[in-house]
Amino acid sequence: MKHKNVVDKMLEVLGGKENISNYEHCATRMRIVLKDDDVVDKDKVEKVPESKGYFYSTGQHQFIFGTGKVNEVYADFEKEMEGTEAADADTSAREDAYSNLNPAQKVVRVLADILVPLIPALVTTGLLMGLRGLLVELGMTMSPDVEALFTLLTDTAFAFLPVLIAYSATRKFGGNPIIGIVIGLMMVAPQLPNAYDVLGGSADPLSIFGLDVYGYQGSIFPAIIAGWLISRFEKWFRSWVPQMMDLVVTPFLTVTFTIAIILFGLGPIIQMIESFVINGLVTVINAPLGIGYILFAGLQQVLVITGLHHSLGIIELSLLSDTGLNMIQPLATASMAGQFGAAIATAFLMKDKIRRTNMISSAIPTVFGITEPLLFGVNLRSLRVFASGIIGGAIGGLLTYIFNLAATGMGITFIPGLLLYVGDMSGFIRYLIVIAVSFAVGFILVQTQGKYIREEIS
Repeated sequence: MKHKNVVDKMLEVLGGKENISNYEHCATRMRIVLKDDDVVDKDKVEKVPESKGYFYSTGQHQFIFGTGKVNEVYADFEKEMEGTEAADADTSAREDAYSNLNPAQKVVRVLADILVPLIPALVTTGLLMGLRGLLVELGMTMSPDVEALFTLLTDTAFAFLPVLIAYSATRKFGGNPIIGIVIGLMMVAPQLPNAYDVLGGSADPLSIFGLDVYGYQGSIFPAIIAGWLISRFEKWFRSWVPQMMDLVVTPFLTVTFTIAIILFGLGPIIQMIESFVINGLVTVINAPLGIGYILFAGLQQVLVITGLHHSLGIIELSLLSDTGLNMIQPLATASMAGQFGAAIATAFLMKDKIRRTNMISSAIPTVFGITEPLLFGVNLRSLRVFASGIIGGAIGGLLTYIFNLAATGMGITFIPGLLLYVGDMSGFIRYLIVIAVSFAVGFILVQTQGKYIREEIS
């Protein structure tokens, strides 16, 4: 074997073949699950020949070998393990690792498995969306045809985000991914009023059975729930539907029951949550001594995770109409900057250049105001990272209160948001300070927890 010395050393530091419960590899790393983690030789585990690094995360001992070489090492490792219990295991190493996680880690891991595959599409679209917003604010005029083409490039992935998520979630939970696509398309079908238009007041929802019904554009959790429902309904219907009728009856019942729950069960609940969130946010922001600013800037990205941040446009419009000023814009930017600093710091913690590059790529759209790639690609993989970003945003919120900073418009944040302050040099500088401080706090907090975060992130 070409890498026998590597394999032998790995087995030595991990307690031998009999201590291996499962193993697999990804693009750059060997992932190994052990029966007893306490027997690992911690002094030698990072000195395995040809390994570029080692870390333990989510129940897996991971050795970084890099693209290409990891395949060779895995092949030799598999030969060495022939005939063992681990070699004949029916479950994957990831499934075995899940059994070692606490409930919070399991939830984070499931979300990552669903959303991380979507990151390349969201990164690309986010960059294009930010570029379009910047060009428009700089005064560029587009012909209707050019604008339509730009809209095609920038809006498609986010408008159809529930389709992508429903597909990925259905596959993750073991259902038919094609049915996931169908349900996702139904959630954003043109027959339903666009969610953005309804929440912005430019369209009315459908009224069915006395319930308001509209599309789920930009929604995240409803699509994940749809994927979970599809997998559960499929398994249940298949358990009693005659096999000769399964091809037609099971998909029919699965689609019908799932979309009914999404539109008429989940929809009203989400509407109540949105109403509660909007009213609650107004109350929180107006809290005395800047407490509301601190809480909002710290937790605004939690709204992004749930998809409820689209409702903020209603509050911003109201603020601009009543006062001509919009403090939500700098607060949202502070929240983004805190998470951005935490994400960049996390990337710098990674010894693997590929992982570092991927994390930075996921974080870059944030400077244009698009944070989904950063959140689901980096920060939500570790509660420490996400919490560091929250604290960074909260400090930025405090500065926003002290500076009495507010924008004169809405719709753009972070770097493009600078254009809202070009007529006020003092406001321009204060806005930059809020960004810089929020970023720095998030960055420093992650760096000070580097050892623990490396262990948490797989």
